[in-house]
Amino acid sequence: MKSILALTAASVLLFGSAAHAGDAAVEATIRQFGEAFNKGDVKAAKALHIAAPTIIDDVAPHHWSGPDAFDQWLSDLAKSETAEGKTEAQVTISPPTREVISGDRAYVVVPSAYTFKQKGKTLRAAAQMTFVLAKETSGWRILSWTWTAPQEASVK
Repeated sequence: MKSILALTAASVLLFGSAAHAGDAAVEATIRQFGEAFNKGDVKAAKALHIAAPTIIDDVAPHHWSGPDAFDQWLSDLAKSETAEGKTEAQVTISPPTREVISGDRAYVVVPSAYTFKQKGKTLRAAAQMTFVLAKETSGWRILSWTWTAPQEASVK
């Protein structure tokens, strides 16, 4: 019985880590997007996207696509944050929980969090982001992403 348990545990460790092994270049593009957003480097964040991405977020109007999608999303996000009194926004992007590479396309799910201040309180929205990326000659670029989160909660 102990042998079976040991073999099962070893299999979970072996295959579990293999299942989460991903493409470092894909993950770097996603990580760089979060870093650029947090620094306020709009040019760098936008450059990680294809020319006409699709974005789905909980900010109205919730869907942007086409050549101006990134700029429109950023403008709508800024308007929403200002209207709601949100400041000091930071996004945290964790390592992927799922990554599927299919030739020149990648599908990646990452746990994420959005932390900000509102009326003197620090709030945090735990979320998931799902990215689809395309491999281009210049590297992996973001085709689309979605933000999926419940209502934010106070940080204690």
